[in-house]
Amino acid sequence: MPAAEALNLRARATAPWGEERATALLVLEDGTVIEGMGAGAVGIAVGEVCFNTAMTGYQEILTDPSYAGQIITFTFPHIGNVGTNTEDIETASLAAASGVRGCVLKAPITRASNYRAAQEFEDWLKARGIIAITGVDTRALTALIREKGMPNAVIAHAPNGKFDLAALKRELAAFPGMVGLDLAKDVTSGQSYSWDETEWRWSEGYGHESNPRFHVVAIDYGLKRNILRELATAGCKLTVLPATATAEEVLARKPDGVFLSNGPGDPAATGVYAVPEIRKLVDSGLPVFGICLGHQMLGLALGGTTRKMHQGHHGANHPVKDFTTGKVEITSMNHGFAVDRDSLPANVEETHVSLFDGSNCGLKVKDKPVFSVQYHPEASPGPQDSHYLFKRFVALMEEKKGKS
Repeated sequence: MPAAEALNLRARATAPWGEERATALLVLEDGTVIEGMGAGAVGIAVGEVCFNTAMTGYQEILTDPSYAGQIITFTFPHIGNVGTNTEDIETASLAAASGVRGCVLKAPITRASNYRAAQEFEDWLKARGIIAITGVDTRALTALIREKGMPNAVIAHAPNGKFDLAALKRELAAFPGMVGLDLAKDVTSGQSYSWDETEWRWSEGYGHESNPRFHVVAIDYGLKRNILRELATAGCKLTVLPATATAEEVLARKPDGVFLSNGPGDPAATGVYAVPEIRKLVDSGLPVFGICLGHQMLGLALGGTTRKMHQGHHGANHPVKDFTTGKVEITSMNHGFAVDRDSLPANVEETHVSLFDGSNCGLKVKDKPVFSVQYHPEASPGPQDSHYLFKRFVALMEEKKGKS
């Protein structure tokens, strides 16, 4: 039996609503139609389907701008059971949503049971315009993605259970896919702003950096709040600029260092306007630190290339080896493109590698204070295995200041 047909049958066989009419569909580009019950926003959305293996942090995941243009399949079955709150939102811009197109869930959403819950997950999804489908055999869908790669799909929620399948397929056919897609422009902040909020502490909440030692300009390609918090906790005052900021605009702020943020889409597409500016920043001699999309575009700026991955890395259990220390970190990842290590020039050293598939996860320039990583060191699956990278960035700024 073809994988698509098997998935279709398994999804229907495990449907928790019995003979009740399905109120949501997930239609894959190979023609597979998966039925389920709708949740969250009503409507249709088109995107690339990926799977995320994290067992916690669904609110952070769904507000991570790096997921713009994607439909997230959660492999953990109980999503929404702790509700939502106002603190665990990752998008740093003022936009209402991060750009995620939808989510696919195994179990129906239950009522929240957590002391931090301020809003039910169902209501939160509606408020942010995110469509969800529940009752799906997410293990079968994950197996299909592992076998065939991340498919494009259309997700639809109609409370009356009436769908125009032909119209949904036309919507799907019009979606260009992630290759060649610049999504940073859709999730970046429209203006510059300052940031001094530090990391969350038990019983204290978020603090503020009142005596910063360094000034960092962060370029927002889809920036996550917790990255800013970790930089502030490390003693930095932050000025955030939009993705289209020029090197001249960055340098005019007279920073001690430059941060290149995470973000969604194809790095080569965003790099059309960002990479020439990154090259100028590298040539300025300032310390530069990149994460995720920032890492990929730094690789391009240094002369390397990037490639689309088969299934990407999405989860909070990814082991990465740091060649500079010999240690292995448990990391959080979210990316569908990777830097091709074989394309990197001789003056660029690979510093980190994924122990899942051997793909590149970090680099540094041998003769400049410039480095980057593919994963998210601000997250805490290790729980703090990767926080040293912020200290490494600060050390480079300290060294630069000492020489000037």
